[in-house]
Amino acid sequence: MTPHGHFNWNEFVTRDPERAKAFYQETVGWTYQAKKLAGGGIYWIAMMDNVPVGGIFHAEGPGYENVPDGWMPYLAVDDVDIRVKKAVAAGATLMRPVFDIPDVGRLAILLQPGGAGIGWITPFA
Repeated sequence: MTPHGHFNWNEFVTRDPERAKAFYQETVGWTYQAKKLAGGGIYWIAMMDNVPVGGIFHAEGPGYENVPDGWMPYLAVDDVDIRVKKAVAAGATLMRPVFDIPDVGRLAILLQPGGAGIGWITPFA
């Protein structure tokens, strides 16, 4: 498990996952595994030498209209719920309620002071 305070995952958020997949496949050599999302859609797990190295998330639907393409890093934290309270008290904005992804972890999506996006995750063991 990734230790508290270390980067755990990186995810490319895009309206055009096929373009992003082609770019990274051609330039870096990534291959992909499709994972069905609970709410529908596909999450693409980027692989290098059969090892997951990141993900590609299709930003579609309500709430994503003004989200530009870009990388979203995720930090591992020891307790998302406690850390989010501290982050909000320190000036961060919680973008959506904390949520669980089965077999992955408990996540929060924040805008830190200054506006940069950051994901926090307490991975499930």
